[in-house]
Amino acid sequence: MNNTIQYYQQNAEQFSRETRSVDFSQNQDKFMSKLKKNDTILDFGCGSGRDTKCFLEHGFQVEAIDGSEELCRLAGEFTGIKVKHLLFQELAEKNKYDGIWACSSILHLPKQELIEVIQKMSLALKSKGIIYTSFKYGTFEGERNGRYFTDMTEGSFEEILQATKELQIEEQWITSDVRPERGNEKWLNLILRKM
Repeated sequence: MNNTIQYYQQNAEQFSRETRSVDFSQNQDKFMSKLKKNDTILDFGCGSGRDTKCFLEHGFQVEAIDGSEELCRLAGEFTGIKVKHLLFQELAEKNKYDGIWACSSILHLPKQELIEVIQKMSLALKSKGIIYTSFKYGTFEGERNGRYFTDMTEGSFEEILQATKELQIEEQWITSDVRPERGNEKWLNLILRKM
């Protein structure tokens, strides 16, 4: 995992620049439509802060965390809120959030850690709360271009979810990468609801 954080530390400026302006409104809107004004959102692995800024502008209460101190600093400057330096495994909140946004973030965890972190996310959610998360579509697990990835298909994600009984898939859909040069990459998007 450390290689991945190191990657973001070293490439924070470039990564922020490249992802801030990406139009992600389709997925943001779908997520926000399932929440109420003033609901509390955790941006779980906020990266550049693009989504945090969007949710703040739409009147939500937002907390943002990231595992890279450099991304926390840049996202804090961009969004105007303090971004907390925290690893996914350190999430310890209980019954606090109406929504957790984990966009292309928890995909950096190996499978076993992913199961544990999704359980922590479930505990951090209020009853009937939702999680949005996304993974590169496929069966690959391992290091790719300096970062660790666990890719998912509908079937492999179902298996992961078996360990967290109170979460159910409310919606899942496949998209192409929104970055122009990555259009042939597919993503699995999920909205999970806590029962």
